[in-house]
Amino acid sequence: MRLKVGELARRTGLTVRTLHHYDAVGLLVPSARSEAGYRLYDATDIGRLHAIQALRLLGLPLADIDGLLAAQGGALPDILRRQIVSLDEQIAQATALRERLGLLEQRLSDGDPPGPQDWLATLEQMSTYARYFSPAEVQSLMTNGKAVAALWPPLIAEVTACMAGGVPADAPQLQPLAARWMTLIGLWMDSDFDRVTRWREMYRREPVVRLDNGPSAELIAYIEQAIGLRMAALLRHLSTGDLARLGPPPDDEWRQLAHELADLQARGVAPGDAAVQAIARSWAQLFEAFTDHDPALAARLMQAMAAEPVLQAGAVATPAVREYLLRAMALARPDATTPP
Repeated sequence: MRLKVGELARRTGLTVRTLHHYDAVGLLVPSARSEAGYRLYDATDIGRLHAIQALRLLGLPLADIDGLLAAQGGALPDILRRQIVSLDEQIAQATALRERLGLLEQRLSDGDPPGPQDWLATLEQMSTYARYFSPAEVQSLMTNGKAVAALWPPLIAEVTACMAGGVPADAPQLQPLAARWMTLIGLWMDSDFDRVTRWREMYRREPVVRLDNGPSAELIAYIEQAIGLRMAALLRHLSTGDLARLGPPPDDEWRQLAHELADLQARGVAPGDAAVQAIARSWAQLFEAFTDHDPALAARLMQAMAAEPVLQAGAVATPAVREYLLRAMALARPDATTPP
């Protein structure tokens, strides 16, 4: 059976002009011509036309259809799989774009109505973030950043005062500030070391992300020297996996308990006294939660604290109070290893 172009157009719902175009671009060339020169389409041509129209309905451009039919011999299952992969990529790109636009909208709506300069600055910042973080990570950074925002200015001020006063980066007195800095970074970055590394690289390379009231690159380099000493000490005893499992350190709670212990110790209260024992139990419960209720992880952290002066320098309790606490814990659990 052979059909002229007009009959084929009528049966398929296409226009003669469309079929002529397919012929002109080499997508569907009729197998024969009549003596008068009219195009004649056989069963193979009609089958190819159906494949072309099916792929057009899936959204493929004509240039891609010709290549697919030639490469796959018209094998529709393979063609469909390739189209599905292409659509999945488009969906992923569109989803990422939508998430980034949503983040941008949220960022701009957090404050007063933005002016042109605010809009451009925020757009540039968000574009920079997108080069280092996924939309989900940016959302987490924004949410967590709000939670710790009020804690940064006083800490930055204290570190700035130390740097201005000439305190060396490896001085023990800087370690409590380094410990607080690490705690805030962990809360902000969900204790994700890869995310911390990318943030550090972005902050170093991209001036646009440095806020006017944020720490200078010089200050970052200064405190990172102190943090580097702490990390090196920790990694002599724990893995990065161990560190990722540690919860947010309950420094405020520990600091309050350490204050109460120091008061009891100054008054000569024995470690076995009920008041001291109650504080020791509270401290141990906080430590167990901090170490993911894993005795082995707790033991490794205890070993690090006992062996590394740089970690002790950043502890919330003084050496005397820490010894007092350990004696109280030993009386409560004489056969158990106790946390520092």
